[in-house]
Amino acid sequence: MAKKVVATLKTGKGKEYSKVITAVKSPKTGAYTFKELIVHNDHVKDAINDAKA
Repeated sequence: MAKKVVATLKTGKGKEYSKVITAVKSPKTGAYTFKELIVHNDHVKDAINDAKA
């Protein structure tokens, strides 16, 4: 499934967007989960900072 998303981002207006994957630690169990977002290139740093908070 991820390959299809990445392939779509490489063509046309998709070049203006990036896929951001962050690891989020669960406060209850301590296990890590991954959160995937597709954001505009101008907002990548904001998305990463939001995931840290």
